[in-house]
Amino acid sequence: MTDRRRDLRLGGAPPAREGTPRDASKGRPWQTKNGPVINKSGFNWIGILLLAGIGGTAGVVSWSVDSTKASALEIVSAGRPPAATAVAPARTSAQDAPIVEIAEAAAWEKFLREAEITGQERISGEQAVTSPWRLTLALGGVERYGLWKNPEGRLGGFIEGWQYEIAAYLLDRHLRLNMVPPTVERRFQGERGSLQIWIDGCMTALEKEEKKLRIPGSRLLDWNRATYLQRAFDNLIGNYDRHLNQVLVTPDWHLILIDHSRAFAASKFDKRLIYTEKHREGPKLMRQLPKGFVERLKTLDFETIRAATGGCLNPSEIRNMLVRRDLITAEIDRLIGLYGADGPEGVLY
Repeated sequence: MTDRRRDLRLGGAPPAREGTPRDASKGRPWQTKNGPVINKSGFNWIGILLLAGIGGTAGVVSWSVDSTKASALEIVSAGRPPAATAVAPARTSAQDAPIVEIAEAAAWEKFLREAEITGQERISGEQAVTSPWRLTLALGGVERYGLWKNPEGRLGGFIEGWQYEIAAYLLDRHLRLNMVPPTVERRFQGERGSLQIWIDGCMTALEKEEKKLRIPGSRLLDWNRATYLQRAFDNLIGNYDRHLNQVLVTPDWHLILIDHSRAFAASKFDKRLIYTEKHREGPKLMRQLPKGFVERLKTLDFETIRAATGGCLNPSEIRNMLVRRDLITAEIDRLIGLYGADGPEGVLY
């Protein structure tokens, strides 16, 4: 299930503000006709990305920075909350994904909760089965789109829950993946629901396949590792509904994961993994994973998950996740037995 209509996602953002030149011929806010935007600090700037991790580690939506410097990076993209700043740490290894600064994530969450709703549009069609709303949000001179939805219960034979969108974001933050856009609870028209920042300027993985686009050789390792991380995350949350329209691809080949309203809920994957060597489409392994992610995965327990997901999950959903966590760690141990833990072919990096 996906709730992003192609015509709204591509070129559908509010008008670019000062400091964000837009190539009108292509509708891409991350570049001008003369090349990428350069901010006043001298860093290459990719302005469409909201989850600005620092560095180029697999799975992280990133600013392109000089990894040898550790200076403050002023966020100059259109629509960023004014208080959102990030620090570029020196990269020492690809062991762990650098995360979005907590202050920046908090600024986006505050924006989603407090921004005035100045426009609204109901999304319908084959790919919008939960009939979400695209809201125009404005706060302090900043304007962004947000996606609001409130499915709950069984719809079309599937268990849906808007609270699962929030749980996926909060768990992503706890595990430091930086793959799920900021998402909060927000009332709209008197109803509770989830509100997620709208990601613009990306293509879907389906569009990548349809256009037969090849991943640049310099990005292939990170792309593969991001895919393995996506599989591990979906295995953990029981997200059996992932398809190519729910994976957004940024201009620098990072992955953003959207639409999690069917994750966590009771299904045949309560106590089994989705992505294994026996996947219905052929082997889909969690072949290489960050050491930091695996370490954090192993520390998950009932109380940690309940606190991390903000009360969005019931006890049964948490217990099922712990079963899947154990299955994931067992699969990681099996792969280590085949390929080793370290080295170029090792499972952990």
